[in-house]
Amino acid sequence: MRALTTGAGAGAALVVLYTGMMAAADGITKFIAGGYEAPQLFVLSSALVLAFTLGAARAQGKSAVEGIRLRSVRPMAVRAVLTVVASVAFFMAFRLLPFADVFLFIGLIPMIAAALSGPVLNEAPRPMAWAALALGAGGVLFLMPGGLSGAQAGHGWALLAALSGTGSMLAARVIARAERVPLAQVFWPNAALMGVMALALPLVWKPMPLADLGWVAAYAAALFAARYVVAEALRLLPAYVATPLMNLQFVWMVGIGLVAFGEVPAAGTWMGVTLVIGSGIWLVADESLAGARATRPAAALAAE
Repeated sequence: MRALTTGAGAGAALVVLYTGMMAAADGITKFIAGGYEAPQLFVLSSALVLAFTLGAARAQGKSAVEGIRLRSVRPMAVRAVLTVVASVAFFMAFRLLPFADVFLFIGLIPMIAAALSGPVLNEAPRPMAWAALALGAGGVLFLMPGGLSGAQAGHGWALLAALSGTGSMLAARVIARAERVPLAQVFWPNAALMGVMALALPLVWKPMPLADLGWVAAYAAALFAARYVVAEALRLLPAYVATPLMNLQFVWMVGIGLVAFGEVPAAGTWMGVTLVIGSGIWLVADESLAGARATRPAAALAAE
């Protein structure tokens, strides 16, 4: 129990918070994507995220340079490129597909992370973790019992988003294992996103009413907080544990649908949510027990 209140437990709590923030950001993305192009959303929101990041550095008593400085330049470059690709791909996927179809691809992220965590991070999951991952994947299928209606462009965007998003998170884990620089983890990917999107902005700019600018500001605030939180979570948890917990975003969406839109989830949805939560708890418990077993011999020797 003590282990769950330290590294793994804290990481799990941060991931739960992250999923709520991302659910809010995804809802705003879906709203904005109906009336504006991706460069307009990402240039404005990224500029705000950069301002939030520098403000947070000042609040911590650091200069702007100190707040965003890091040594892991190459992994950050990889993370920045993959973040740009994932952001655009998710934007297009949310524009072209309903939430359920996009979330089916999000549910593939733990499987992709599990496949890549061995060669990339040397964090191959244990057998019990593979079983929990399979349980979580089954839960995702329950959430979308109808499956995909057919191959469409949106499905290609969603698959690209899942692949690049997983790669970005693995790169964040590489950086987090080498140094603790959560503000830099937020700043540089958003700086890359703003720079790339600014190239296309003059071609797609549309005047925005004050209400829509408010939605963009809310999106930026949720995204800044989410990326700061997930950088810390990936420092505390292996990627193959953190990413299945991110499926709890489905739970947030069920709640939003029920409260805001009066949508009553079907029995299959509740079953899927139950399996997703169960797999997340299983993975955190497995990680905590493994950590306890690893430290037990050292503790015993120290007591002698």
